[in-house]
Amino acid sequence: MNNYKFWFVVGSQFLYGEETLTQVEKNSKIMVEGLNSSEKLPYEVVYKNTMKTSAEIKMVTMEANNDKTCAGIITYCHTFSPSKMWIGGLNLLQKPWLHFHTQFNKEIPNEEIDMNYMNLHQSAHGDREHGFIGARMRLPRKVVFGYWQDEDAQKEIANWMRAVVGYHFSKDLKVMRFGDNMREVAVTEGDKVEAQIKFGWEVNTWPVGTMVKYMEAVTDEEVDAKMQEYQERYEIATEDIESIRYQAKEEVAMKRMMDEEGCKAFSNTFQDLYGLKQLSGLASQNLMADGYGYAGEGDWKTSALTAVMKAMTADMNGGTTFMEDYTYDFTNQLILGSHMLEICPSVAAERAKIEVHPLGIGDRQPPARLKFEGKAGSAIVVSLVDMGGRFRLIVQDVECVKPPQTMPNLPVARVMWEPKPNFREGIKCWILAGGAHHTVLSYDCNVEMMQDWARMMDIEFVSINEKTDPIQFEKDLLISDIVWK
Repeated sequence: MNNYKFWFVVGSQFLYGEETLTQVEKNSKIMVEGLNSSEKLPYEVVYKNTMKTSAEIKMVTMEANNDKTCAGIITYCHTFSPSKMWIGGLNLLQKPWLHFHTQFNKEIPNEEIDMNYMNLHQSAHGDREHGFIGARMRLPRKVVFGYWQDEDAQKEIANWMRAVVGYHFSKDLKVMRFGDNMREVAVTEGDKVEAQIKFGWEVNTWPVGTMVKYMEAVTDEEVDAKMQEYQERYEIATEDIESIRYQAKEEVAMKRMMDEEGCKAFSNTFQDLYGLKQLSGLASQNLMADGYGYAGEGDWKTSALTAVMKAMTADMNGGTTFMEDYTYDFTNQLILGSHMLEICPSVAAERAKIEVHPLGIGDRQPPARLKFEGKAGSAIVVSLVDMGGRFRLIVQDVECVKPPQTMPNLPVARVMWEPKPNFREGIKCWILAGGAHHTVLSYDCNVEMMQDWARMMDIEFVSINEKTDPIQFEKDLLISDIVWK
């Protein structure tokens, strides 16, 4: 993914003469250099010529489709580019598309403006023609409007770039399921065939017994190396070293299995622990810290989504994790999020501690796990649910807080947050939308990224935020059911 580049494709035509086209190219290259030097974009923008004919547009589109380093294209019409000549190329386009509606000069120069100036600087004219053909062809695209040197416009482009990376990561994602999902649970079920068609996810199951065989092949040297890694990353706050070594053996085995199959996400369930002495806690948490997706109870959808959102923000350090809603604090109007064991330490407020405690479920030995409190700050929680024939992505803005209680007898990692627009209405809207108890919580991803990703994947998108009105929200869900049915 570090090799991805985004092609900057400029629209014009021969009508204005060679002198104008030369200036268009010069201005466009200055804009690309400015975007790259802004330090706001996570990936490089590459100028790919000024398009003047339908043949040129078709050619650059086919080149983009066949170039593995080209993640997507950014189009901008410096002058007037007749949109009919874009039809053939846009019909062929297989990469995500951003229409950047901007202008080379920020202001209108009072003394300099004449007809030559108007012919050169007319993106307000040309980009509207370009916008029409995108709407007429009903193509999924991101539209960003703003001056190319402004931070707000650059941040929008950066968000889209991250969503594009999530799109490409998703198309090659394989999920390894250790056993099936938890029995009788509805929301962790889903159509794996439709998921592969929509997202590209290959979701398959491996027996837990196979993992046990891999564990038997793990050497003491491999466990020692993993123990050294744990000591460097975390504080060991237990004398039960054997439980930690068992988790290390589980992690090495799971990683080896996933790497051999090319999997970047996994799930398990406490109802299928055949041959295991412990449910993987620390092992799953440390794998998530290294970028693997995870979700408990066989929830392959959330596992895959965790991996995708981690890929979008691999160069950021706010944190992204599998999460589960557990219980409410009505006095302080907060949600306590946690899981039996497996919350990613990337969201920890301080250095996580390795502890060993009884689990109380699964009928196995007390597993080693990371214990910590989540950091305070703005975040989102995201749920992907199968609505029967279609997928719905639900994104809610939340404000994570320092827990008002110490909870000394709760031996798990946890995060507390206030949902938007507020505790009462935010939870009500989540329930109305069918949001799951499993989510991905991220301090790095934002609503715009997830909306862009949903648009690329052609799935329904639902946002719950500060401005959400529950009455209108319910009406919008009913309309959305009709549109996406």
